[in-house]
Amino acid sequence: MRAFQIQDVKGFMSHLLLSTTFDRFLLAEASITTFNTFFIDGHLHKDYFSYDEEEQETAELCTYSFWEQLRPFALSLIKGKKTPLAMKIVFALAPKNVEKLIQQNHLSLRPEEIGGLFFNVLYDGQKLTVTTGVSLKTFTLDQTLSQLWDELAAVFFRKHGIPFTTL
Repeated sequence: MRAFQIQDVKGFMSHLLLSTTFDRFLLAEASITTFNTFFIDGHLHKDYFSYDEEEQETAELCTYSFWEQLRPFALSLIKGKKTPLAMKIVFALAPKNVEKLIQQNHLSLRPEEIGGLFFNVLYDGQKLTVTTGVSLKTFTLDQTLSQLWDELAAVFFRKHGIPFTTL
């Protein structure tokens, strides 16, 4: 686990709400506090949708909605002259990207042993912190996946021009 203090909150919020930067991450959950606190549970209710065969395959792999689908709702809660009082967003790496990460780095873990690779975005009204997290369904002393995920978070922020310091 690594914590990143985001240096440019306004720039990060622009990436988060106005661009496609985070769109391919899954949203596990979110809470946004403005004049009320709004909760978004990112779990998909798959029986709500009718899928063609290709979409069905993708839907079976994903437990959560993509941020791309929920970003407009989050934006509608936040836009205006006032900044939110607080915000918490938990993103997860999509299963196909987890599998790709395992293969590219020749890790000994199998995709079904990984509960998730997460970004936790916390805004307290002034500062914004992102922490990484790894959930495993099996016990291991090997911290390679966790270290790799921490480094990939830093690479992701640099690639998108998001300045940070490590806490």
